Amino acid sequence: MNDALDSGASPENGSDEPLVLDYTVVKDDFTRAGEASGDVKKKLRMAGINPAAIRKVSICMYEGEINMVIHADGGGIRVEIYGDRVRMILKDKGPGIKDVDKAMQAGWSTASEEARNLGFGAGMGLPNMKKNSDSMDIQTVIGTGTTVTMVVNY
Repeated sequence: MNDALDSGASPENGSDEPLVLDYTVVKDDFTRAGEASGDVKKKLRMAGINPAAIRKVSICMYEGEINMVIHADGGGIRVEIYGDRVRMILKDKGPGIKDVDKAMQAGWSTASEEARNLGFGAGMGLPNMKKNSDSMDIQTVIGTGTTVTMVVNY
């Protein structure tokens, strides 16, 4: 994890250089799922970002993080905090998404029975990410993985 806020950088400093935070997500690690989104939420509060934007970023991050835990072989998240927006890049190593249009439908899921028994896999991850971001792009390669890039403006 890169603790950019402790480096003296600030999203209000007028610089085009973002604060950058990097996280690793581990496959099937439900006990740590949500740590990255919680850390970003805390750092955005410390930076004085407005609560509505923090809520949207937190939802996007959490849903993406859970998707990586459930559906992929883990991956990484890069968060870039600018003076007017947060950009999140979630890149997994996984099977890819066979049908993105179907995956965007609320309630559609390929989650395992184990994930569903733990209360995950309701098929709301990608729809919630889309709903709470100002822009979202999905790049997926079957057998290689998926990269989701989202932006929340504030």
